[in-house]
Amino acid sequence: MRHSILVGEMAKNKITIESVSKTLGMHRNSISYKLEKGTFEVGEAVKIRDSFFPEWTIEDLFKTLPDEKGV
Repeated sequence: MRHSILVGEMAKNKITIESVSKTLGMHRNSISYKLEKGTFEVGEAVKIRDSFFPEWTIEDLFKTLPDEKGV
């Protein structure tokens, strides 16, 4: 599994899946799935960035990092 910068920043800033789901008007399970798979649409990514992380660029916030095994 790969980990995105977004997931780390959410944890660091105590932003919950529930708050993201309310912002996007989606069920929390949909947000959880999208966080795990990294499948946000561009409009969703922009809304997340604008609402919670305006200091980040989209490219950097949604960048993924390899897991501990380098995968």
